[in-house]
Amino acid sequence: MRVTIKNILEKNGISVVGEAENGKVAIHRYHELKPDIVTMDITMPEMDGLAALKTIMQLNPDARIVMMTAMGQQGMVKEAVMAGAKGFIVKPFKEETVVTALSKL
Repeated sequence: MRVTIKNILEKNGISVVGEAENGKVAIHRYHELKPDIVTMDITMPEMDGLAALKTIMQLNPDARIVMMTAMGQQGMVKEAVMAGAKGFIVKPFKEETVVTALSKL
C-alpha cells in the first residue's frame, strides 16, 4: 500500500519525504522529518496507526494526519478523528480520492 500511495502522490506532484513500515517508525520519522501531511494506515505491525496518531498528536497538536482504513472499521475512524486525524480514506481507494483528501488540507 505504501508504494501505491507514494506513486499516486508523486504522479500528482506531491513530494514524499519519508515512509514507515510500522507505527513506531512513523513516530520517529515524523519527529525527524516534520512532514506537512502524514498518510497512515490504521492497521500496522508493532504499533497500530491509532496509537501512532495519538503519539504524534501529543508531539504536535497541529499535525495533519489522514488515516487509511478498510471498510468496516467505522469505530476506528471515529476514534481516529476524535484523536486528531484531519481526514480518512477508505480502502480500496481511487487515485482521485487520495489527491482530493490531501488537497483539502
